[in-house]
Amino acid sequence: QVQLVESGGGLVQPGGSLTLSCTASGNTGNINVMGWYRRAPGKQRDLVAAMTNDGTRNYENFAKGRFTISRDYAKNTVYLQMNNLKPEDTAVYVCNAARPWGEAYWGKGTLVTVSS
Repeated sequence: QVQLVESGGGLVQPGGSLTLSCTASGNTGNINVMGWYRRAPGKQRDLVAAMTNDGTRNYENFAKGRFTISRDYAKNTVYLQMNNLKPEDTAVYVCNAARPWGEAYWGKGTLVTVSS
């Protein structure tokens, strides 16, 4: 089993920035991708960004140019730097970790609220 713990959410004004962190613990062997999803009120969970062990990054269109995903492999931690936040970015951001054969784990999520 893998445990994922997120932090860094909160209330931010439009145009502001936040950095989310997620640390994996437990049986983290063979984890080859870590990423972030989000679930806005009344909507399905959507991919935000993901990063594989070889450094390949994948962003959804709404995140390109504003969000940056990074990883600290030694700390089993994935980060999401979010800039120029908009009210429509308000959501619960959930960390994900997966093994090559599809076994996936999820954090409980951290709430990001963008409002003036």
